[in-house]
Amino acid sequence: MRFRDRTDAGRQLAALLRKYRGESPLVLGLPRGGVPVAYQVARMLGAPLDVWVVRKVGAPGQPELGVGAVAEGGALFLDRGMMRSLGVSETEVLQTAEREADEVAARIARFRGPYPAPTLEGRTVILVDDGVATGGTVRAALRALRERRPRRLVLAVPVGAVESLESLRAEVDDIVCAHPAEFMMAVGEFYDDFSQTSDAEVQELLAQAREQREMREQEGLEQAMDSADNWWV
Repeated sequence: MRFRDRTDAGRQLAALLRKYRGESPLVLGLPRGGVPVAYQVARMLGAPLDVWVVRKVGAPGQPELGVGAVAEGGALFLDRGMMRSLGVSETEVLQTAEREADEVAARIARFRGPYPAPTLEGRTVILVDDGVATGGTVRAALRALRERRPRRLVLAVPVGAVESLESLRAEVDDIVCAHPAEFMMAVGEFYDDFSQTSDAEVQELLAQAREQREMREQEGLEQAMDSADNWWV
């Protein structure tokens, strides 16, 4: 299976998540690439959209090689097996994690702006990314989310490596994946267009989602008022 782009992936994924519409879920996208996918999911489910920020922790001297991840809420995941194989110390990695935690805070301010973090306790929360390869960053995000005590925690991705998805099952109540892949080199190989999502695009999608949500709430209020007026006639 291939997806044209993240919009197409989001629509296909949303079709598999219809069962959660009645639970008034909260949809969270992992910025940046997960947000265009999450936007389509939130739109189809009529759900609010927000972000949950997570950053990869790169190996010292090899920042592109992830040895862990730090997430909003303070959750830290370290791949100690990878650290041992590379011969890097935990002290070095924790120093990098501290810098990434600062970047997490900066991105929260950039993407969420004046709006508070969403309340998760007692809610069905659907965490969306554009795909799962190794699962390190997603794991950190899920652990941070679990600490906020959602009623149900769901991981939803268009594509994911089967082995990684199985390793994440203990972190969630449900995993929804449009295309579980037995063999995966990178998430991007399953997309025709996997161009980078910009900060501006994330901000625009979040603004559009808030505007659409406010319009739906206003329409619902007006319908309720009309019904009340008709009852008195």
